[in-house]
Amino acid sequence: MKQPNTSSLPKADFRIYVRSTVYFAGMVLSSLIISPLILLASPFPFESRYRMAQYWVKFNLWTLKTVCGLSHEVQGKENIPQENGVILSKHQSAWETIALQSIFPPLVFILKRELLRIPVWGWAMAALEPIAIDRKAKSAALKQVLKDGEERLKAGRWVVIFPEGTRIAPGQKGRYNASGGMLAHRVGCPVVPVAHNAGEFWGRKAFLKYPGVIQVRIGAPIDASRFNASEINRQVEEWIESQMAAISHA
Repeated sequence: MKQPNTSSLPKADFRIYVRSTVYFAGMVLSSLIISPLILLASPFPFESRYRMAQYWVKFNLWTLKTVCGLSHEVQGKENIPQENGVILSKHQSAWETIALQSIFPPLVFILKRELLRIPVWGWAMAALEPIAIDRKAKSAALKQVLKDGEERLKAGRWVVIFPEGTRIAPGQKGRYNASGGMLAHRVGCPVVPVAHNAGEFWGRKAFLKYPGVIQVRIGAPIDASRFNASEINRQVEEWIESQMAAISHA
């Protein structure tokens, strides 16, 4: 069934505002409850802290579906290999930063260092060991992604990288950078591309969530030990953009 994106939808009615507000309230409340629990679990292994964070993920996906009528379907889950690696994903909204945690095994994100300074919530995020970078210092940030990314991969975690660097509106395309390919080639781990159309229902930096079914497609893993960073990047870009053309209604 064809589903229009937010740019083609009519002005949101009262119900969408109410549902989006209820969802936001639930997200804030669940964050206030789970964040201190993650901090209390700091002395325990990473797996324990991550398991605690999964309650927040599951709750928010459940409320998104129940309150806002927004769910998702995943194609290609069988393409996720047993060996951990680098996830190179389309980035359109905040949705994928939540949902990818329910689709893949334990993973870490790359985020702005300033976010970890937010009281309680930021401290809880730090306990989940993300790769925190200074985006203004691009050269230093790349070195840190490669260094910390290798450490996380060797510790058995997946690393999520949004190759376009920032959230891209539906129907648009950003410049793919090669940092993910560089990291994967350096470690010799699999690269798994991910395409989705979440931005058509939950826009970039948007408050409103529209009902529908987000389509997520997971591609076959790429053996990064066989290709250089540029070739990995080219294959990922071609696959993601071809899938976006198939699932996007922008």
